[in-house]
Parts: sequence; C-alpha cells; structure tokens
Amino acid sequence: MKKVLILACSFTLMAALTACQEKSDTTAAVPSGNTKSGDMADMPAAGAMQHGVAVGTVTAIDAAKGAITLDHGPMTGVEWPAMTMEFTAEPEQLGGVKVGDRVDFEIDWDGKVGRITRISAQNPAVE
Repeated sequence: MKKVLILACSFTLMAALTACQEKSDTTAAVPSGNTKSGDMADMPAAGAMQHGVAVGTVTAIDAAKGAITLDHGPMTGVEWPAMTMEFTAEPEQLGGVKVGDRVDFEIDWDGKVGRITRISAQNPAVE
C-alpha cells in the first residue's frame, strides 16, 4: 500500500511540474519595456524589428533623456491597442513638437524599446 501511495504522489508531482513548465513558457514572451499604460500582453517579444504607425497626443517630452510620451490610438504594423507609452527620440525630432500637439508618428519596435523614426505635428501652430 505504501508503494502505491508513493507512486501516486510521484505521478501527481510530475504532472504538476509539467503544468508549471508549460505555464512559464507561455508567459516568458511578454516584453518588459518603457510602457506607461495599456494592454501589453499581445505585444511581440524581442526579436525581429517591427515598424508601427499611429496618431497620438504628446503628453511629455524629456529632451535630456531623449524621450517622448505619447497617448496614441491603435498602432498598425505592430497591432497595438491604444495606450500611453514612452518612446526614444533624437533631439531634432523632439524640437518639432510640444506637449499637447496631436502628431502623426512612426516607430521601430525591437521588442523592448520603441524608437521614433518620424514624427510631425498635424497642425503645427504658426508663431
């Protein structure tokens, strides 16, 4: 009887460990990035570079850090839902926009960092 109990416990433990391994394999691809909000679960993991296009509103600019935060709508190319996210940008890209501007923009996404490749205010104010 003792052998049967030990055998049953061993099979149960093996089944539990197998289930844990399968669970961890499905969650390992969720990227960690510089996101602020939104549903990131469906975003692609690090790997091949992807190109995205969207429209959004500038909510913050950190020129010293080379970063811009955009509250954007759905992004084609990477198939992201609407969210607020921080992207890296070159200083000359940040000079053409300000907080509150509605912008058209494009990014390259490597699975970890979104880099602005093009950004322009939709209706830039004339000063």
